[in-house]
This record gives sequence, C-alpha cells and structure tokens, in this order.
Amino acid sequence: MNQITILCNDRYEAQKLAGLIFVNETKETYITEILNVIENEIVLSIKDKSAHSVILKDNNQAINFADFIQSVLEKKHKIEDTRIIDNVVEITKE
Repeated sequence: MNQITILCNDRYEAQKLAGLIFVNETKETYITEILNVIENEIVLSIKDKSAHSVILKDNNQAINFADFIQSVLEKKHKIEDTRIIDNVVEITKE
C-alpha cells in the first residue's frame, strides 16, 4: 500500500482534487489522464471527457501527484482511500 500527502493551494482545491479522484465500490477513479502540468497547476481529464484544473501548493506537489497517480491511470494500482484535512489530500493506493 502506498500513500501520499498532497498540499493544495487552499481547501477548495483540496476538495476539488478529492472529488475528481473519487473512489467508488470498484476502487476506480474518475481521472483518466493527466493532460498537462503547468508549474503548480495540474489539468486532469475525467471519464466524461471533461477537463479540470487543480491548483497545488507548488510545482513539487504537482510533480509528486503526477508520479503517484500514473500507476493508477495505467491500471497497475487502485485508489484505496482519500481524506481531506483543510488544504491537504491524503491519497492511499493498493
């Protein structure tokens, strides 16, 4: 099991990120692709083909998130849980 703590720009961005990750009973995420990483902003494509932007605390957070979520997008891992604590999102994958 792997876990990461992602610092977002504010609580709203943390809630948005956690909502986009969303884990259902099958442990599938809504995120299908990382479209772009622009400094501390990450642009995500979700299952309905829409794109959403999330502002993270800094460039390192964006890179760390992209690295962490890549194995989930490649179907090598599944998201187990997400937790929001103020502007922080804790993500656990199996």
